[in-house]
Amino acid sequence: MTTLLPALRTGGTRPALRFGERALDYDALAAAADALATRLRESGADRVALWATPTLETAVGAVAAVLAGVPFVPLNPRSGDRELGHVVADSVPTLVLAAPDDQLPAALDGLTRVAIDAEGSGPAPAVAEPEDGEAPALVVYTSGTTGPPKGAVIPRRALAGTLDALAEAWAWTEDDVLVHALPLFHVHGLVLGVLGPLRRGGALRHVGRFSPEAVAAELRSGATMMFGVPTMYHRLAETVGTDPELAAALGRARLLVSGSAALARHDHERITAATGRQVVERYGMTETLMNTSVRVGAEPRPGSVGLPLAGVELRLVDEDGKELDAWDGETIGEIQVRGPNLFSGYLNRPDATAAAFDDGWFRTGDMAARDPDGWVRIVGRKSTDLIKSGGYKIGAGEIENALLEHGGVRDAAVTGEPDPDLGERVVAWIVPTDPQRPPTAEELAAHVAERLAPHKRPREVRMVAELPRNDMGKILKRRLGTAP
Repeated sequence: MTTLLPALRTGGTRPALRFGERALDYDALAAAADALATRLRESGADRVALWATPTLETAVGAVAAVLAGVPFVPLNPRSGDRELGHVVADSVPTLVLAAPDDQLPAALDGLTRVAIDAEGSGPAPAVAEPEDGEAPALVVYTSGTTGPPKGAVIPRRALAGTLDALAEAWAWTEDDVLVHALPLFHVHGLVLGVLGPLRRGGALRHVGRFSPEAVAAELRSGATMMFGVPTMYHRLAETVGTDPELAAALGRARLLVSGSAALARHDHERITAATGRQVVERYGMTETLMNTSVRVGAEPRPGSVGLPLAGVELRLVDEDGKELDAWDGETIGEIQVRGPNLFSGYLNRPDATAAAFDDGWFRTGDMAARDPDGWVRIVGRKSTDLIKSGGYKIGAGEIENALLEHGGVRDAAVTGEPDPDLGERVVAWIVPTDPQRPPTAEELAAHVAERLAPHKRPREVRMVAELPRNDMGKILKRRLGTAP
């Protein structure tokens, strides 16, 4: 296997990373990462934790661990002590890497701390990367919606395979400059958003806390790509129609990419109308990295995540695990994938690893339909977004998109609840545009029935002040039952 980060040795004085006003070129990044990688190898650590704040130090720590071949566990700084305690006890890191000024919680008191020197102290001996593609690179803990978080072990070949497949799909080169404001404890912000540009030999500009003004400033000054989650694009969509400068900045981008959850069709349309640019969606998850994407040059279809990436096989199966051969855009099945992008397994959980696979195919738990030309349209999670009502299988995502096209709806989520007659009834959770004059349940039901089918209309509507979301912008539907 070739090295993951060849540009560290060839990039020279080309810009590599910028976080706010702090920046490193490739030579400076290599010096800082080599010095830390040497310390990691000399420590004999089998696994290290990384306090993953959105800073230059986190990026240097991740690069150093990749160089050293020491698997690292990115820690979410917003996690509580109980969750951090579980992750530390499960992954058993020897060290914790952190910026010198970081205040670490008590859950990490038992770990030896190593301060990350992002500025470096001059050239350091180059550290040769491991050549074994199956060697673990990092362990990313899942959200734990069905129990304590599980550590997905991501091998080096999965990183290389996913990043190279995305480079092919997006025509991603060393000339690209990526801007984003994503957290660095997850696959989207860390693997795609930091290691992605560095593998290509391009540059990353991280703006810290997201704002339309911050990303617009970077796009005006040479950034060519933006990565974001639907919450960010929703904020852009709400503003771009009345802000010509923002519209012009977004219009300069070569590529706008949304991921981690589905982007509402209404937001797609508002951004395209104002900027002339269409947002590209891709589909992945912690255990699989990236599975599909819309290609550069293809006409995006709001609601679709495109075709499988190079090397990825994808199929839909019914409830009995039988492969569906109906590519009609309507028949819904669970997505299963296999390919070099897959994780090695769950750390310390051989039972969970075995249960996650079906004869070599990973069970994603995501439900989708395929168009006749193979494009994939995700309708939601099997556990929370597939509603069985009156003999029909209904995807919550398409109802949510329809609801968001109503002018009186600012945000929406759809769930299924037990119903003695229908089996499950469709329930809509609505954040109204004007809380003083919310749309009526009858109005919203008719709105959905006109756009989809009568059996997909919400049978119950509940108004809420906001929808619970995680750090990646995904709606936490399991918490909606306790919403006011």
